[in-house]
Amino acid sequence: MSIDNRRPKKLCFVTIGATASFDSLIKAVLSQPFLEALDVANYTDLLLQHGSEGLKILDAFNDLYKENQKTIGVQIHGFDFNRDGLSLEMRAAKGGHDDAEGVVISHAGSGSILHALRIAVPIIVVPNPALLDNHQEELAEELAAQGYVVHGHLDKLPAAIQESEILRAKRKAWPPVNNAHDPSGRGLAGVMDDEMGFVD
Repeated sequence: MSIDNRRPKKLCFVTIGATASFDSLIKAVLSQPFLEALDVANYTDLLLQHGSEGLKILDAFNDLYKENQKTIGVQIHGFDFNRDGLSLEMRAAKGGHDDAEGVVISHAGSGSILHALRIAVPIIVVPNPALLDNHQEELAEELAAQGYVVHGHLDKLPAAIQESEILRAKRKAWPPVNNAHDPSGRGLAGVMDDEMGFVD
């Protein structure tokens, strides 16, 4: 793989959120199969909001590849946390001007998901299996069933990149039409209310 400077910038932004580490997600997006999937889908940049623990993983990766940065296929950068929020990063993934629309890969926190949906950038939601009383899995499954997100799995992220390209093609208009998986007709608002514990 080599970086093609003629390609428009296309960003994959990965966020683990602010409350819990998600080292397994950082390791998964730095794996060779995932980086190859990004390259095949014409991504030029990978930006990680990795948290303090994830920095060690990124540093170890950079030490391993610093001599061969051009063979990775994408430019990789990271940061711990942004107290001002992630609007700039999410909008960068949305693209615009000369940049192509990319993707957000996020833990299954409702705030991050809603932020990406508001901006209308494709999002891959990856539940953190290390969390106790984990409602993230249910939320990811339901939002994917309704066509809002791609439900990503740590061991299948290269395939999720392909699925996000399909989602992008289907989602030119927001919101997507509810399908048979939501007989209540309550859509995204109903799913989020249920997951957050709000009642009518």
